[in-house]
Amino acid sequence: MKTLALVVPCYNEADVLKLFYTETKKVVESIKDKYTTELVFIDDGSKDDTLKLIKALAAVDQSVKFISFSRNFGKEAAMLAGMDYAVKADYIGILDADLQHSPTLIPEMLRYVDEEGYDVAAARREDRKGEAKLKSLLSESFYKIINKVSETKIIESAQDFRIMRKDVVKAIISMPENIRFSKGIFSWVGFNVKWIGHTNRERAAGNTKWSITKLAKYAIDGILGFTTSPLRISFLLSFLSFFTSFACFLYAIIRNLINLLYVGTVPYILSGMFIIAGLIFICMGIMGEYLARVYTESKDRPKYIISQTNTQVKYSFTEDE
Repeated sequence: MKTLALVVPCYNEADVLKLFYTETKKVVESIKDKYTTELVFIDDGSKDDTLKLIKALAAVDQSVKFISFSRNFGKEAAMLAGMDYAVKADYIGILDADLQHSPTLIPEMLRYVDEEGYDVAAARREDRKGEAKLKSLLSESFYKIINKVSETKIIESAQDFRIMRKDVVKAIISMPENIRFSKGIFSWVGFNVKWIGHTNRERAAGNTKWSITKLAKYAIDGILGFTTSPLRISFLLSFLSFFTSFACFLYAIIRNLINLLYVGTVPYILSGMFIIAGLIFICMGIMGEYLARVYTESKDRPKYIISQTNTQVKYSFTEDE
């Protein structure tokens, strides 16, 4: 019988966890004749009763595994830890605990990867119903920008909700970067992907953990992680700075030649200087962002630290294992 591991990142999901478990177990029961399924909950340093509830589920259900972090490392680290553990399964799925990713899609996803030859079956949102207009606008703008500047094309409204073959997961966790942008990584590794339209669902309970600030930071990480175009922009800005300063200097000379008594060139010169200074700071800021990422990667700190678990986790995959 083939094995399926469903990775579920959790951060302060106590309000919705029981409902998620009940709904997901119904789906698991419907496919138990073909698949042996594990639910792998990753507690990402929750401050509420999330870990307590997961332990209670594990006590009565042997298919429930949990990995609890020593602190909040973020969803990217949680997904990685789940894949590190689940890579031994034939198929590995990722879905959120808030039920915005409907577990009822799992049988259809499995059909595509198990019977129709796809390597990945992934969900993409067909609409943004119920989402704040500003958040929708920023999200749409992000996809337009990153797909213009990056060679790695990311499907608009792509979700982390997916089921993958083992080989795909091995490729994903073999990528060593610490600052991870999974949507980009999922696209970069390639493979044959079946996209499934998914109607947006409201959270079953609790509040979203993604503020506008966190989403903006995530977007910046994605852009800087999958393109060097901003560095090229810095190069272009340096030419613009030179052209502006030269134009101001040329204007001052010509104006004085025309009118020897004219002494009003100071504002233009000052304006040129301020423009130059601004562009220099912009270029320094862009280079600083890339340098900060080089610094972070060079430290090579662990991507997550486990404080409690009822299973064993391999922190990375190598071909020798």
